[in-house]
Amino acid sequence: MKKLLEGRLRWALIFLTFLISSLAFLDRVNISIAAIKIQQEYALTNVQLGWLFSAFVLGYAIFQAPGGRIVDRLGPRLVIALAVLWWSAFTFFTAVVPVGLALSVGLLIGVRFMLGIGESVMFPASNRLVAAWIPSTDRGIANGIIFAGVGAGSALAPPIITWILLNWGWRWSFYLRVPVGILTALAWYMMVRDTPQEHPWTSKKEIETIQAGLPATAKDFKERKTMPWGAILGNRSMMAMTVAYFTFGWLAWIFFTWFFTYLSKVRGLDLKSSSLFSMLPFVAMAVGSTFGGWIADILTKRFGKRAGRCGVAIFGIGMAAVFVALATQVESARLASIVLACGAGALYLSQSAFWAVTADIAGASAGSASGIMNMGNQLGGAMTAIMTPWIADHFGWTPSFLTAAALCAVGAVAWLLVDPDQRIVQKAGAR
Repeated sequence: MKKLLEGRLRWALIFLTFLISSLAFLDRVNISIAAIKIQQEYALTNVQLGWLFSAFVLGYAIFQAPGGRIVDRLGPRLVIALAVLWWSAFTFFTAVVPVGLALSVGLLIGVRFMLGIGESVMFPASNRLVAAWIPSTDRGIANGIIFAGVGAGSALAPPIITWILLNWGWRWSFYLRVPVGILTALAWYMMVRDTPQEHPWTSKKEIETIQAGLPATAKDFKERKTMPWGAILGNRSMMAMTVAYFTFGWLAWIFFTWFFTYLSKVRGLDLKSSSLFSMLPFVAMAVGSTFGGWIADILTKRFGKRAGRCGVAIFGIGMAAVFVALATQVESARLASIVLACGAGALYLSQSAFWAVTADIAGASAGSASGIMNMGNQLGGAMTAIMTPWIADHFGWTPSFLTAAALCAVGAVAWLLVDPDQRIVQKAGAR
């Protein structure tokens, strides 16, 4: 194995991170597929179901920054291994909440909140790994591959969960995650190291290649130096990306929470058709994420980070706004699904830019910085889980999607304020 991966070990770790990303999102999306059955069994209103969706996102959002700081201190190897075990346990607990108790809804909300806490470290940890292992000019495709796991896991969820639901009941889609989680955590801990220098399989040539392309020094990673919160929060690029990622999250989480319900209840597709067409946005996300990272790296090498990172982000989020707005004007449920999938794919063209820029400008504090940025994303997700059904109930589903499109336009504009070449610096006397 060592000889097979010689010179390519960093990409093996990126692929492993992609697999864990896929599993994490399968765990997130499974509840949206099972939502109709859960809603019936627990007698939930749409608003209560929205709170159930939001509980996960709120836990995920609140612990982004602390989780990122923990990753910077302890390293992604240990943190992700423990996190996978944590979120596998709470996925299981979701399925064992009893029906009919006065506290049943509260217990469901609490379990989903704890699940969100467990998954909160996933992407700050992956970004910290990228910051230590991947040269700056390759970070677009590296993050593109990792976030293709979002689309892959989410795309696999509808057919897998629907099959399990129809044959064994919705609870088994949650039970089966426990053995998978244990095996995944063990594989990650055995395979991964926090830095190239620590891994016994890293060749001297690969270390030299990595070091030549890192904006931060190896010493920073080894000593686990972290930037003060004030320096991160006071950086204009960080705040602009956080605003843009809020708008990104608002639209993305419509697909992760309400899209399956929208196709079945609003557009009138049956369960099997809904599971098929609800895959389309997630397939588009996987393709868009990988392609967006690949083209961003090409443009970065040729024209610089301003074009390669910011330009791709502006184009992707802007086109997402256009597609989502157009989808509201389409009468055919199947055609609307395709147009919305194009919107999801366009949105994910921008995904790698967020993470590549935070890794570049934050260096050894990439976990903390990306945690703050991703908190914006998840707060957008929490808001859309609640506000999308509220807007739909009061004004209709078309205004729900138009709201998401308008916010995406704001997100595209926010990227104009990002300087991907300016690293975060600690001011004199700051702590």
